[in-house]
Amino acid sequence: MTTKEVNILEVRQMTAAYLFHGSRVLLIRKEKSQLHGEPFWSGLGGHMEAEELNHPQATCFREIQEESGLTDEDITGLELKYVLLRIKEREIRQQFVYMGFTDRTDAVPSDEGELDWIEVSELMELPMSAINRFMLEHYLLSPNREGITVGTITTDLEGNPCMQWAELKDPGRF
Repeated sequence: MTTKEVNILEVRQMTAAYLFHGSRVLLIRKEKSQLHGEPFWSGLGGHMEAEELNHPQATCFREIQEESGLTDEDITGLELKYVLLRIKEREIRQQFVYMGFTDRTDAVPSDEGELDWIEVSELMELPMSAINRFMLEHYLLSPNREGITVGTITTDLEGNPCMQWAELKDPGRF
């Protein structure tokens, strides 16, 4: 299906959080969702409710608590680092990705999936969606980068997934 053939019916907005504790990051293994026939790993997160559409960080905190039991008081430095865009079938998906820190390692699993603290050095070995893999690779190259980066997943000339990156800036500040 080419971009010209896509008739977009919906826009789905989501959030994700990657919480770090030292050299480890808290991930969830999504059993109910399948990626290439197997469960996959991702940050904590989910879909924004209608009343949350203008408040992605509130969605992020809600999803963290629902999936791990950690509350906003348990998290420091939760910052929006990425806005990811993709087309999936007839839907545009927009994901707000936050990075933060926690001193608590006693996250409580939920029915959303299995939680585990993964060494950052082992992240790229896990099954995960292409867009999250590209984003994590980008983040790990400069974890202290300031600002928000927009990533759009597309395909290269051979049809392989690739990302286009841009720093989100207010042009009025130049």
